Amino acid sequence: MSDRMEAYRYEDGSISYPGHPLGPDGSKPVETVDLSEYTATVVTWTTSTATPPGVREPNTVAIVEFDVDSEPVRAIGQVTTDEVETGTEVRPVYTEELRDPNEGIKVPESQAWDGYRFEPL
Repeated sequence: MSDRMEAYRYEDGSISYPGHPLGPDGSKPVETVDLSEYTATVVTWTTSTATPPGVREPNTVAIVEFDVDSEPVRAIGQVTTDEVETGTEVRPVYTEELRDPNEGIKVPESQAWDGYRFEPL
């Protein structure tokens, strides 16, 4: 996986994360946007105490909203701490292993294990 949190911008100005091959109006992406260069605000969050194998427990997950050139972009992901509230400002932090690749049923080489968590500012 890339260390970019890559979203796609479409002809109509909308931005999608994760990126999709077609935008809301059916157009193809015109450029990429690296969301890791922006901060976001927590829209809602939850803490799971019954996590899949290899995922830390408890696992706090949030839906966050970025403001990219006045265009809202939402993403979901793990939070680096259990101390988070709606309205908290966060930044994406690249993490090499979002879960332990040696736990569970997937062969470690079968997928990427890295990605982003959100860290409160």
